[in-house]
Amino acid sequence: MDPGTYTLYHVDGIDSRGALEQYFSGKDEMVFGEDSIIFPTESLIKTFKEGHLKGDILIDLSVGGLVHHLFGACEFFKHIIVLRVRDRCILELKRWVDGRTGAFDWSHVTQLHVDLKGCTDAMQDHEGKVKSALEHVLKCDLHKEDIMDPIVLPLADCMTSALLLDLISRDQEDYMRYLKKFSKLLKPGGHIMLFACLEGTYATIGKEKIYFFNHDEDFVRKALVDAGFVIDNCKVKKRTNVSDLTDYKAIIFVSAHKEK
Repeated sequence: MDPGTYTLYHVDGIDSRGALEQYFSGKDEMVFGEDSIIFPTESLIKTFKEGHLKGDILIDLSVGGLVHHLFGACEFFKHIIVLRVRDRCILELKRWVDGRTGAFDWSHVTQLHVDLKGCTDAMQDHEGKVKSALEHVLKCDLHKEDIMDPIVLPLADCMTSALLLDLISRDQEDYMRYLKKFSKLLKPGGHIMLFACLEGTYATIGKEKIYFFNHDEDFVRKALVDAGFVIDNCKVKKRTNVSDLTDYKAIIFVSAHKEK
């Protein structure tokens, strides 16, 4: 598929609220919940329970206003730094963190997280812990070799990235280049956790079709290894929902650590 015929996330931007409503909301008619909400939440809870992922700093480089994949991280990392490509996405996230009127409602994810962990904490207390951990929501520039220049960030113990590489990569070379830039934000031995859509070419948000880089599990594995990572865990969930809003075939979760 020619990326020039579709909207490019990091060039043209997207309707961040529209994306949340269509693919991540708690509405009954939202058919993607099993892939976009339940699978990521279960995967991260299981990974964190293993006990080797913890530290001072976690950096998140994900798409749009996504935050639900960070709900478990606040218990294992002292500081969470969120990096985003678009100003609109930063505003969406800050609206939620600050509890402003009109913020996206993540209560369905909070309830899911509490249920899966068997927590006795009230939902409000748990969501407050997440917001407290998100100390910084900053803009990055993917065109720069150092995507945070001129800001200097401390190297992270862990990084999470949901869907971003799918949307900013036009081809395999792009994917590798961005992955290596992401790796520079990690300490030697640091961990990365990726969520991605496999074998997809587009996602519809409103009237726009957003370009997706078409790749499979083998490519993700090879890309991580070539970028200097050792894969610790990889799980693929085949798509079961029916919708023409997007054409991905499966969701992948990969946990890997950076070679020292």
